[in-house]
Amino acid sequence: MPGSATPPRYKRRPLVLAAALSPLAAAVPRSPRHARGQSATGMGAGYPERPVRLVVPYSAGGVGDTVARMVQPKIGEHLGHSLVVENRTGASGAIAAAFVAQSPPDGYTLLLEGSTFATLPLVQRGLPVDYETAFVPVAQLSSLPYYLGLRAGFPAEDLAGFLAEARSRPGQVTYGTPSVAHIGHFMGELLQQRAGVRLEHIPYRGGADVARDLAAGRIDACFISHSSLKPVLEGSRGRLIALTSAGRRPLTPDVPAFGEVFPGYDMVSWTGVFAPAGTPAAVLRRFAAATHHALADPATRERLLSIGNDPVISSPEEYAALTRRDRDVARGIVAASPSLRGG
Repeated sequence: MPGSATPPRYKRRPLVLAAALSPLAAAVPRSPRHARGQSATGMGAGYPERPVRLVVPYSAGGVGDTVARMVQPKIGEHLGHSLVVENRTGASGAIAAAFVAQSPPDGYTLLLEGSTFATLPLVQRGLPVDYETAFVPVAQLSSLPYYLGLRAGFPAEDLAGFLAEARSRPGQVTYGTPSVAHIGHFMGELLQQRAGVRLEHIPYRGGADVARDLAAGRIDACFISHSSLKPVLEGSRGRLIALTSAGRRPLTPDVPAFGEVFPGYDMVSWTGVFAPAGTPAAVLRRFAAATHHALADPATRERLLSIGNDPVISSPEEYAALTRRDRDVARGIVAASPSLRGG
């Protein structure tokens, strides 16, 4: 692929998703407490009385899906009913978000999201819901850096070589992320701003899809999780050259961090659970307690750590503060990025 033009089917998708989301936009009112049936008063006693559905916006095998399925058994154990993980992909997560937002606020349909929850509303026009008012935070589950991975055969062995190649072919070196406005997209944009290079962003429906195309040599690089990249690494069809945090990680001690090269570069992703606005506080506390039970389990913690995720037990208030902080950081990246602004 070096020197070749990006195949037509990988050209950047527009940031405007109004056409794809128009049916949802019509179906989901903007008010967070639109007529969804029961009043919150008195709800929560006896919750749950049936299985709970956790909607994941990304494809099976991606980091969000993997985390959800790792905590699933212990959460269900604590709740006394099954936790059902359901994948609803598309529109950078907005399809899943709209589905959950229009569900009854009773704790039986919840959203698992990552840092894209904070970044997507900053760049996507025509979203069917207001992310800041349509949801309430329940609990953070994990935190993790992302990795810059390269396809086998890319003419660089390290970050310096990758940036040199990108400077020699402005706009021709491609990198994939799980979606437009995904945290990986923002990581790539920040690298371009700090390093003074221009890359071509290729969005997908999830990290597993990115990894498959990296393994096939259809894209040059990617910003995704270690768990998504693991099959590629095991098959020697790609390699890691950097991660997006300030320092190195025990899982990959030989992989340098961006913060070593670009002081102040420290971007990590997270996963957590959100509920439709209006969900009773007692229900939120009950489900949060179930996540705490899962994350305190040694076997579950070990599985999360094995894929580069740090388990995080937090209150809804701490989770809300994290979301606000990441949104503020993302606003600064958008302000310096013509492509994120649609320019």
